[in-house]
Amino acid sequence: MKLRLSLFLLVGALGATPAAAQSDLVARGEYLTRAGGCFSCHTVPGNAEMAGGRALATPFGTFYTPNITPDRETGIGAWTDAQFLRALRQGIRPDGANYFPVFPYTSFTGVTDADALAIKAYLFSRPPVHRPNRPHDVAFPFSWRFLQAGWKLLFFSQGPFRPEPAQDGTVQRGAYLVTSLAHCGECHTPRNRLGGLRSSLALSGTKDGPDGKPVPNITPDEATGIGKWDRGDIATLLKTGMTPEESKVKGAMREAVEDGLKYLSDADRDAIAAYLLTLPPLRETR
Repeated sequence: MKLRLSLFLLVGALGATPAAAQSDLVARGEYLTRAGGCFSCHTVPGNAEMAGGRALATPFGTFYTPNITPDRETGIGAWTDAQFLRALRQGIRPDGANYFPVFPYTSFTGVTDADALAIKAYLFSRPPVHRPNRPHDVAFPFSWRFLQAGWKLLFFSQGPFRPEPAQDGTVQRGAYLVTSLAHCGECHTPRNRLGGLRSSLALSGTKDGPDGKPVPNITPDEATGIGKWDRGDIATLLKTGMTPEESKVKGAMREAVEDGLKYLSDADRDAIAAYLLTLPPLRETR
């Protein structure tokens, strides 16, 4: 009886069991994966989740997202923690080749190691799907991966995310979600002719968003952005896809809401809203 009591007290003192800790890590990883928009980008509607093959049309050609299930041959099942972090932080594949920036490592570089490894734990908990990656349909010279080294020198600043000390905790959390994990700027920021983000116009909208479709201005400009919205309006859109004008978002944003943003906590959606309303208002130029 004394031995059983001692074991019970020891487990209580040490905290959760390894199995429970892993379960918590996987659950947290699923939450972060949703926030990162991985489901919609890496899944062809009607096919296995995360098995890749989703077409992303760009001015440089059509890219196809990779299989990120834990299949060891066609997915990421053989990746180490270090390889996973290098992919997100530096845009480098396990074989040392550069990713094309259609993979938003330019934003994911700000994701913390703890969050990145929680995402990996979740992805590795899912069933493996054996599905070879589809080659990109990109013309010369944009198909040459080694040229991405020069592109990085021009347009890539490696993380991690650094909060502004003057911001309160809610705004800092929103900044992390918007600029890093949820990578909102990858769609809502116009790009130059080489595909680099025009940081001076961050989040001000573009006519050439995903698949060549326009993406709105989400800075607080009253004429062309969300300057007439309040935090509740923004949080509601992130949860339901409904604008203050009672219209539903469409296209890539609809998927972002349905596959990811609606699963966020009320606190995180409010943090995103709070951060967006602190930004300088920028007039949409498209």
